[in-house]
Amino acid sequence: MATPRVFIIRHGETDWSLDGRHTGSTDIPLTANGEKRVKATGKALIGSDRLIVPKKLAHVYVSPRKRAQRTFELLNLGFQGPLPWARHGECESKPVPCDAKVEVTEDIREWDYGDYEGITSPQIREKRKQQGLDPNWDIWRDGCPGGESPADVNERCDRLIKDIRERFHGPALNKPKGDPDAERADVLIVAHGHILRAFAQRWTRLSLHEGPSFLLEAGGVGTLSYEHHNIDEPAILLGSAFHVDIEDDEKLDKLEKV
Repeated sequence: MATPRVFIIRHGETDWSLDGRHTGSTDIPLTANGEKRVKATGKALIGSDRLIVPKKLAHVYVSPRKRAQRTFELLNLGFQGPLPWARHGECESKPVPCDAKVEVTEDIREWDYGDYEGITSPQIREKRKQQGLDPNWDIWRDGCPGGESPADVNERCDRLIKDIRERFHGPALNKPKGDPDAERADVLIVAHGHILRAFAQRWTRLSLHEGPSFLLEAGGVGTLSYEHHNIDEPAILLGSAFHVDIEDDEKLDKLEKV
């Protein structure tokens, strides 16, 4: 029986992510190249024989920012009924069917950068120097004046992790082997760079002030799960194999022999 996973996907490239500007509450669109790369990610990683198997998804969480929502749209998962937002654009290819529910949550919006919104890390260091503050700014330790502290972000991440484990992963891990519902427990999150790095840190129960050294590129995908099929042993999955059903594999072998 497969161990439930959480797939974290950072939104695609924007003009500000290209420039290294901190983008929290500012709602800006993806670049044309950003959209193109997200489409390629969807084609490469989503499908019945890919890393993210639509029929195994139980739930999807998406940030309220349109750059994350557009990224989700471009992954081209097909859902019954409307999305919980007005679509930000069209998708060219045929969607991959999926029965998971899509939920927009503030818990996975980007870090509120406050006074540092829209400026780069070098500009932040210079600003702090002029204010008589330590120029060696570390968001994981210092947070953002006028915005969120690490404790604020910690609380949001922990609340979402608790929701995932209570609603989806815990029940699935407790089901008997062979129960079809146990196989449909993966979760997808589409959000932003800092909040997803913080989420991964808290997933493994490490404090944010230790400063996660994880990197997640624009449009990048990460995987979180558990060791030994045990909810008390959360882990980061460094490498994931693509899923292939034995039954589908046997059918493919027969077709190749014809």
